[in-house]
Amino acid sequence: KYSSIAGIEPSTFKPRTCKVHPSLLIDLSTSDSWDAEMDSDCHLVAIVVTCFSHNILGLQICKYAGSPTFGKRPDIPGKKHLIMSALIIILFQVLEDYIVTFIKNELRRIRDELSPFDLNCSESKRYDEQLEDEDEEKSRSSREAMVNITISFLRRMGLKKLADQLQSNNPPICQNKLKSSLKKRFQCVFEGIAKAGSPTFLNQIYTELFITEGGAGDVNDEHEVRQIEAASRKSHRLETTIRQEDIFKVPSGGDGPIRTVMTKGVAGIGKTVLTQKFTLDWAEGKSHQNIQFIFPFTFRELNVLRGKKFSLVELVHYFFTDTKKISDFGPFQVLFIFDGLDESRVPLDFHNKEMLTDATECTSVDVLLTNLIRGKLLPSAHLWITTRPAAANQIPPEFVGMVTDVRGFTDPQKENYFRKKFRDEKLASRIISHMKTSRSLQIMCHIPVFCLITATVLEDAIKKGEGGEFPKTLTEMYIHFLVVQIKVKMVKYDGGAETDPHWSRDNVKVVKSLGKLAFHQLQKGNLIFYESDLTECGIDIEAASVYSGVFTQIFREERGLYQERVYSFVHLSVQEFLAALYVHWTFMKFGENLIEVTPATSKKHTFFQMPKLKSLHLTAIDQALQSPHGHLDLFLRFLLGLSMQTNQRLLRGLLAQTERHSQTNQETAQYIKERISENMSAEKNINLFHCLNELNDSSLVEEIQKSLSSGSLSSDNLSPAQWSALGFILLSSGEDLDVFDLKKYSASEDVLLRLLPVVKASNKAILSGCNLSEKSCEALSSVLSSQSSRVTNLDLSNNDLKDLGMQLLFAEWKTSKYILETLSLNCCNLSGKSCEVLSSVLGSQALSLKELDLSNNDLQDSGVKLLSVVLESPHCKLEILRVEPNGVQWMTPGLKKYSCQLTIDRNTLNRELILSDNRRKVTRMGKSLSYADHPDRFDVPQLLCKPGLTGRCYWEVEGKGEVDISVSYKGIGRKGYKNDCWFGKNQHSWSLSYSDTGYSVWHNAKKTTVSFSTASSHSTFYVTNKVAVYLDFPAGVLSFFRVSSDTLIHLHTFSTTFTEPLYAGFTVFPNSSVFLC
Repeated sequence: KYSSIAGIEPSTFKPRTCKVHPSLLIDLSTSDSWDAEMDSDCHLVAIVVTCFSHNILGLQICKYAGSPTFGKRPDIPGKKHLIMSALIIILFQVLEDYIVTFIKNELRRIRDELSPFDLNCSESKRYDEQLEDEDEEKSRSSREAMVNITISFLRRMGLKKLADQLQSNNPPICQNKLKSSLKKRFQCVFEGIAKAGSPTFLNQIYTELFITEGGAGDVNDEHEVRQIEAASRKSHRLETTIRQEDIFKVPSGGDGPIRTVMTKGVAGIGKTVLTQKFTLDWAEGKSHQNIQFIFPFTFRELNVLRGKKFSLVELVHYFFTDTKKISDFGPFQVLFIFDGLDESRVPLDFHNKEMLTDATECTSVDVLLTNLIRGKLLPSAHLWITTRPAAANQIPPEFVGMVTDVRGFTDPQKENYFRKKFRDEKLASRIISHMKTSRSLQIMCHIPVFCLITATVLEDAIKKGEGGEFPKTLTEMYIHFLVVQIKVKMVKYDGGAETDPHWSRDNVKVVKSLGKLAFHQLQKGNLIFYESDLTECGIDIEAASVYSGVFTQIFREERGLYQERVYSFVHLSVQEFLAALYVHWTFMKFGENLIEVTPATSKKHTFFQMPKLKSLHLTAIDQALQSPHGHLDLFLRFLLGLSMQTNQRLLRGLLAQTERHSQTNQETAQYIKERISENMSAEKNINLFHCLNELNDSSLVEEIQKSLSSGSLSSDNLSPAQWSALGFILLSSGEDLDVFDLKKYSASEDVLLRLLPVVKASNKAILSGCNLSEKSCEALSSVLSSQSSRVTNLDLSNNDLKDLGMQLLFAEWKTSKYILETLSLNCCNLSGKSCEVLSSVLGSQALSLKELDLSNNDLQDSGVKLLSVVLESPHCKLEILRVEPNGVQWMTPGLKKYSCQLTIDRNTLNRELILSDNRRKVTRMGKSLSYADHPDRFDVPQLLCKPGLTGRCYWEVEGKGEVDISVSYKGIGRKGYKNDCWFGKNQHSWSLSYSDTGYSVWHNAKKTTVSFSTASSHSTFYVTNKVAVYLDFPAGVLSFFRVSSDTLIHLHTFSTTFTEPLYAGFTVFPNSSVFLC
């Protein structure tokens, strides 16, 4: 009773045994015994307190049996106050003993913790065991207070290092509060309209992303759909992948801890969710426990702090109030996450010399960020910055320790996402199956947000049992997605029925308002918007909040801590779709072309003056093609797709009923085909093919596919548009393009330029002996320096590139990074000047070339010396360098530098063949001649030349009539008329047959008809009398060319492995002859 007056819980007191006779004890654990004894005639003599532990007190009151007044009721004035005072005095004596004991043991524990040796203190261990049964929160709080006191006194004593070490080893109790807050913040994810009582948990829905390590933080201005298409063609086998839990782990061969990581990825690829998963794992204690504090910021939140001043400590306290007890984060392992650099409106000026090293000094947010990123402020902290590729260069590369690239979902990860999304296996399998039928959908599903869109649309269609085919084009998919969201709003928020018309006046107004916002912000290049941006477009702020609450999978409103509202569409593609929808609606309603450059032609029209839809289409096409980086590519696809009658069916009510546009669409498709035929970048051509797909015109592609499937594709008469179609087909096939051999299609420069995207998507590009010039080198430079390039092995041998070609090939080396590992420039007419370029590139970090072949060029001693010097550079990764032979003779253009002198072996000459012209010409006679018997002589009308060939050799032959030009092993059959004796009819020989009617090649009795290549300067098919043969024995290459005015036009190349010396040979048919030139 009196203990409660003293502020002590009665339950604290428990009866304990004491060395006093039991008859003298009064149990104070019950109030009854206390009251009874205090009312008796006893005399309080003493209070004995026994302390058994730091939180259990045994209190006994002893009766003094020998008192002369024993048995009488003494008169003790204020006895209750006396008891309370005595109790407090005794308690504080106990408290003093307890505190002293606690301090001694805690200091002993802290000493052991700071000691570099294991002191193995038994007293500390016993003390820790005593604390095991205590309340964990109370124990932690007491220890934290003791640690803080110790740190304070260590600093007073000038022992700063020990104080910092102790502080870093003991994160305060607020760490757990921060973890708890972050866990609540990130354990559930946004995925549309949440169902009551059914939140979407991040750990349940999270699907591993494909993250690659390495690369550069260079800017990539290409439209992100182009980047996704390029990434979808990359071979994952070539990538160094990294798991999210290993983001800050030093890679093998690394130079030390990584301070700053930049993670790039296109919009919607999963960067934000990746950082949330990383933070959630830390908050739940699953991983990253070496980090003591994680502070996740978004640039959207930081944008609204422009003009305000904070210290770094204040900024952290402002967003993370749980950490207000900490005034110095220096001693701790801290990770700052800055998500969405591309959305930053805070000017990051790294040229500003304003230096800041004090975390408690106030300044603007931009100065805080730049000094934090530079490492001037809180240098011990780790930073993780995410961005879209276009903004990657806002931070200088010297301040970034590692760059990672989020590439979204691989094909297996896409399937994993849908199976996690839908527990119904049949439903998931059906959606996955449909995704695989459309290459466009399959590519876009690399983006997790698009997977959500696909899942939403197809789930709705399947559950409702809608007839017809599922959406296959992007426009179809996004129209269905919009309609699904409208229906959800109508049923869930407006109280309507599923069967009600969904294009009510209110819904039409909402979509038009969002479309207007999307278009105007797309023109400005904005992905996030603030209240002022909405006001400019006439959108009421409260209405915007309603939009974001209803159209949760289209439009978002976010509020940072204490911050104003921030708005965005869920993905750039959704913004582009709504922008295209608004432009189409405005044109059809008012005749106003919003994308027309000339204001005078952008005016509204009366009904009788309405312009044709074709004019809008052509304007959009021309503007999209003028964009160097394809920023209007997806917008154009949507705009064209909206004119399709099948798509307008779902938009009936939003778009006014108009005449059918089939004729307009045909004219638009024809215009696109004409533009494809022009000489422009291959990437633009590819997007135009996507546009044709949106218009349901696949005629150009089907022509080529039909020829490919039938085996009748002839490169003789393909138009430029058809070559582009071939490139589109190869890239859309979904197959891994490991090796690209230009000679397989046509050994010409024009065809190479048409198929450049295929080259970029290949691991190895074989362009040897293809009549390439400096123009090709300039085009290849853009391929090699592209971030989406896969080319690691490039063979340019036997092309007359000259020194200028070499300079153009590496023109971007100062600003780009190449993944090229093997480069063959054998016999390319290079001189010592090329070595100057190569030495600069090899000595930089731009190129990690491991193998370089410069043989058969006149490099001269000075050039070779330059290369020898650069081999000593620490940045040079070259392992194999070939420079022999070199000399003036190798300046002979093309393959002729390999010319060899052949002589006819008379012992192999068939008896119907006769020699003439100094034994250089062979003619087939109608009768048998009397040659001496010899085991090497052929029974069939053939002969071999000598010597045996094992290097690089070139020779020319001029024939008349029907002749086979061949190479063969010496062991080919000689006697009889079976296939093992005829050139080309067995495994021992390779042969080109030609006559006045055409060419064909033979090997192992298999015939391949050779079609004439479509080199632009040789567009007419005809057979010449002169043929050239080039043998590269080490490379396993045998090529045949026809010779026209000293120009070599490629006919066919065999690629194999030669196992023994080869011999040139000929087969001469009746009334024919062959001449060794």
